Amino acid sequence: MPGLIVHEWLERHGGAERVLDAMMRALPDADLRVLWDDSPGRYPGRRVGESVLARTPLRGHKALSLPLMPLAWRALEGRYDWLLVSSHAFAHHARLRTGDVPKLVYVHTPARYLWVPELDHRGASPLVRAAAPPLRSLDRRRAHEAVALAANSHYVARRIAEVWGRDSTVIHPPVDVTGFSQPVALTGDERRRLDALPTEFVLGLSRFIPYKRLDVVIATGEAAGVPVVLAGGGPLREELLARGDAATVPVHVIDSPSTPLVRELLRRASVFVFPPVEDFGIVPVEAMAAGTPVVANAEGGAPESVIDGVTGALVRDFEASTLRAAYESARACAPEACRARAREFAEEEFITRLLAWKTEALDGPRPAAHRTPVRAR
Repeated sequence: MPGLIVHEWLERHGGAERVLDAMMRALPDADLRVLWDDSPGRYPGRRVGESVLARTPLRGHKALSLPLMPLAWRALEGRYDWLLVSSHAFAHHARLRTGDVPKLVYVHTPARYLWVPELDHRGASPLVRAAAPPLRSLDRRRAHEAVALAANSHYVARRIAEVWGRDSTVIHPPVDVTGFSQPVALTGDERRRLDALPTEFVLGLSRFIPYKRLDVVIATGEAAGVPVVLAGGGPLREELLARGDAATVPVHVIDSPSTPLVRELLRRASVFVFPPVEDFGIVPVEAMAAGTPVVANAEGGAPESVIDGVTGALVRDFEASTLRAAYESARACAPEACRARAREFAEEEFITRLLAWKTEALDGPRPAAHRTPVRAR
């Protein structure tokens, strides 16, 4: 019998979806189950099933659905030899109605709004705060059903050990590192927008939301005396425009850039600045694939890809003197060193490690139920 891949909810874009794409390519005979599918037709010829939540008014409403997600995952239909789960919320609760089969879980993170709400604004909502205590207890128990866990970074592996009391194998997520070294086709309007930018600039690329800390990108440009480009979109757009108008260097905003334009921006940038605390961070690897060095936060998953003094600079504070020194250090890094580092995170490496982990987990001895003490929260 084939296996079943389980994923939270399927969106058109997202880092977790990139991991899922690679899983689907690595395991072409596996079916897929999601809470709801908002990217129909993504996997032609594959069986993609939705949960009972997809047939209710809660479809697409993540916060409102949160208390019911663990229950929805316990009602999967079908006969399979194994489950491979891609989890950043409650997908690791998945179970087949027909009986228990070995379950392997690739963990993007234990649900941050439950376990580290200081890193996720959703954890502050009254609904999540009320539901959190019983959900944490249930979440920890369900994490012990898996025969093996894989984490997308050492940073997340430490979180898994802390909150779930489980060991995990680190398998960094796949990054599409191809095609960054050569120019790509742009529309006429995109070409004009790109050509209007200065020849040297600091780049910030993300959604315009608070925890991405795009104000630090502007501060880096000011500290280094270099123009700034912010690319993306989101609720902080007007605030960032005002911040840019008051800055001591020119600040350019590129709204909702296409994928080709993003690639050209990464190629053209002098330095890519990545201030947030992320579980891994795919865009810094893409920047390095383009030959662009990275200034990144020393906390979080970014230090697992960015090598201080070789492919960029890691900072522990955002003081002007720190940012200026980091810019100068990153600017001195060799583009080829950046590209070589990025190739270590290519999809082929991910698939090789994923399949080896799956084989070892299914063929080897089952792990002990409890090995790492859990700190109370």
